[in-house]
Amino acid sequence: MPSVVTFYRFVVVPEPEALRHTINSLCEQHGLVGTVLIAPEGLNATLAANTRHSLEAFIVDLGSDVRFKNLNCKWSSSRADNVVFDRLKVRVRPEVVSFGREYQPSSASGPRIAPEAWNAFIDSPQVTVIDTRNKYETEIGGFPNAIPANTVSFRDFPNFVERELDPSTDSKLALYCTGGIRCEKAFQFLTEQGFDQVYQLDGGILNYLAAVDETDNLWTGECFVFDQRVALDSNLRQGTYDQCHACRRPISASDKRSKHYLFGISCHRCINETSSNQKDGFRERERQESLARTRGHRHVGALQHVSAGLHQDSSE
Repeated sequence: MPSVVTFYRFVVVPEPEALRHTINSLCEQHGLVGTVLIAPEGLNATLAANTRHSLEAFIVDLGSDVRFKNLNCKWSSSRADNVVFDRLKVRVRPEVVSFGREYQPSSASGPRIAPEAWNAFIDSPQVTVIDTRNKYETEIGGFPNAIPANTVSFRDFPNFVERELDPSTDSKLALYCTGGIRCEKAFQFLTEQGFDQVYQLDGGILNYLAAVDETDNLWTGECFVFDQRVALDSNLRQGTYDQCHACRRPISASDKRSKHYLFGISCHRCINETSSNQKDGFRERERQESLARTRGHRHVGALQHVSAGLHQDSSE
């Protein structure tokens, strides 16, 4: 059963390309696949391997760089027939999570609520719980009474704040996301807007599911992840959702029974969001994938984008 590790670190990286080369070499040395994003503001990664030992050995080697010691790693797994990622991608980007503004290391990262204390904290009527994830993520799982940002991309979060939140009435905020990285940037933005009591779930949903016993777990549904597993259940195992190959939104078994679902081409959500030319492109991609499968290969060509707003965020 493949193991998966997710981690990030906000830290000044003066030479992102040099770090990219180092991490790429380490990943290849340990036989890892996945996505690593590097930027002047830090590092964001989700990596997979056939054994947890390979990932742990990589973490040890990466920790020889003092900037990446004692990473807060979140662990999960996949079904035996799912490789999680087709290949290794180590990329330099302007940001490690797209928000439109760099993380400010000189600013405080904000108070964190331990997973074990989260239930009691969000139960307070004085607390406004905010799900900072995108709409397609919040549709399949969340915490009770959370206000979803309903964004298409994390870059839309400031618009949500301006539209829905007010420092005078929403005086105490509790943020959560998949692994914590989006909450860190959201915290900085919110404090700049005058919110002075902003808390975040330490380590995000993944850390909560790992730390809180199932009998006390307030999470409902599944947790969307940015890889081929699509979603995780409350035990951090691969969940029940599949993914529309056109818009990359999660789809359930019942969604596949819709007349608008065509494998690799459309689902009931995106059927009217793509042009005929785009659908033709998806058909061609599916034809190429089918040919590759019959030859015992995997087709790993770049995914085509369906519209300017769909599913733009990358691995958390």
